[in-house]
Amino acid sequence: MKIKEGEIIPNSDFFYLDESGAPKKISTSEIFNNNKTIVIGVPGAFTKVCSAKHLPGYVNNFETAKKKGITKIICVSVNDPNVMKAWGDSQNVGSKIFMAADPYCEFTKLIGADIDRFDRGQGTRSSRYTMLVENNIATKINAEDDTATCEMSAAENFLDSI
Repeated sequence: MKIKEGEIIPNSDFFYLDESGAPKKISTSEIFNNNKTIVIGVPGAFTKVCSAKHLPGYVNNFETAKKKGITKIICVSVNDPNVMKAWGDSQNVGSKIFMAADPYCEFTKLIGADIDRFDRGQGTRSSRYTMLVENNIATKINAEDDTATCEMSAAENFLDSI
């Protein structure tokens, strides 16, 4: 990853579906300002490890995160907001996790988390990581060497380290 601990999160936009189902845009600075946020970066919605371990780990450990002062948990993927909403619904995230679509890979590229998955028919995707962002500053980053693993970025391990 290009971004390092102690650096300011670059400004870009995420997309999401509001309560009425309309797509909306929100800036990263708006999300991260005055918050202690966990960002879960995943290669893709509905993919194996993301659906079996990474996202559910944070849903199941939401109360532990809150006890550590976390004010928001955001799941970011290079998917459109409809897919992110459907995936969140299928994972029962409710209001625990904000499902942020990065459909143009803007945020993912700005932080240097983009990876080439063209040989797998997926295009440009995100590496697997978990990042702690405090008031727009990346204060802790755990990135996996391989997207097929979820160890350092897993909820239990990441929350134990903060």
